[in-house]
Amino acid sequence: MVAVYTGHTPATPSRPALQTQNLAFSNDRGRTWTKYSANPVLNLNVPDFRDPHVFWADQARQWVMAVALPNDHKVLFYGSPDLKGWKRLSEFGPAGATGGQWECPTLTEIPIADSPRQTRWVLKVGLNPGGLQGGSGEQYFVGSFDGGRFTNDNPSSTTLWTDYGKDCYCALTFNGMKPGELPIMIGWMSNWQYAAKAPTQPWRGQMTIPRRLQLRRLPEGLRLVQEPIEAIERLRGGHFAWRGQNAAELNLALKQKVHWSSFELRSTALPGAAGEVAWRLTAGGGKYTTVGYAGGELFVDRTQSGVTDFSKDFPARTSAPIAIGNSPLELRILVDRSTVEVFAQGGKVAITNLVYPPAGAQGMEFFAGGVKAGPIRVDVWELRSAWKSPGPPYFR
Repeated sequence: MVAVYTGHTPATPSRPALQTQNLAFSNDRGRTWTKYSANPVLNLNVPDFRDPHVFWADQARQWVMAVALPNDHKVLFYGSPDLKGWKRLSEFGPAGATGGQWECPTLTEIPIADSPRQTRWVLKVGLNPGGLQGGSGEQYFVGSFDGGRFTNDNPSSTTLWTDYGKDCYCALTFNGMKPGELPIMIGWMSNWQYAAKAPTQPWRGQMTIPRRLQLRRLPEGLRLVQEPIEAIERLRGGHFAWRGQNAAELNLALKQKVHWSSFELRSTALPGAAGEVAWRLTAGGGKYTTVGYAGGELFVDRTQSGVTDFSKDFPARTSAPIAIGNSPLELRILVDRSTVEVFAQGGKVAITNLVYPPAGAQGMEFFAGGVKAGPIRVDVWELRSAWKSPGPPYFR
């Protein structure tokens, strides 16, 4: 195993800080590591030059590295036959959002849904600060890659966001996927506005659920869609299913039968006469998190979610524009005690947020604007722990 990583040399009174790209290798499946004796393998003699994403490019028959020049809002591309000697290939940027430093670029070839043999390349770039919802956020560009240069399909002013919440940053795609398998991405689930202040113990930070990636053709062009990896279904335990039109009856059944802190919720509902539909989740002690749709927007409101006073930037309502027309709102929501990950309309929109509800907050309620909300379809599964379950690990 070979790790390509950024090395940081702190500043001294006589010289500025330095960031370089380095190698380490492991011969025992990652248990121990040895730094390459000829490090660094890439050095521009600048203080901000980091976050290499390395993959094998078949068309160029070489390794390709995407690495950020954060303050210049650029991604540089390098090529190497052996990971040790690197040649500069091209650069991309500035483009899209440039309100903060560019970090953690990834370049991934992604299939187009319903077009099995067609793909485009997606360049994902972290932005901090300057994210859509404040603090950390991530944008992406759709285009082509010829083995050396990435070309954006859209005007440079076009800004596309991977996630409309506050807590999905520096996501990375996996190498070594099987031919024909959809790419998988996993992100850091926090925000630099408050990552060091989160009221957690004994852990500090976590990752999102791994997500499958596709591109979908929409009227506005090719857009990224994300859905939780299929392995999540292996964690399903108890199941609650409901079909009907009466929200009061649904809520009564939920109150009687659903008492889970970690769960998967799938619902389909037509917004009522007022064009609104919402779920109140992790409810207890007068606290709750709201996931809903109103005014052509999907939103997650955590202002009343529980512990929010550790940072002025934490209590927030995050939202994403989403056009559903006369179609029902389709939601898939994953909750794991202090995490809420929302996917709408088959992954067209993703919103990822942390929450810190009161202990034992397991209440769940459904709301719809107007008297009649139309047919409602609900499935809720308890999600068992991946660590405590018997047998092999689930995410293998």
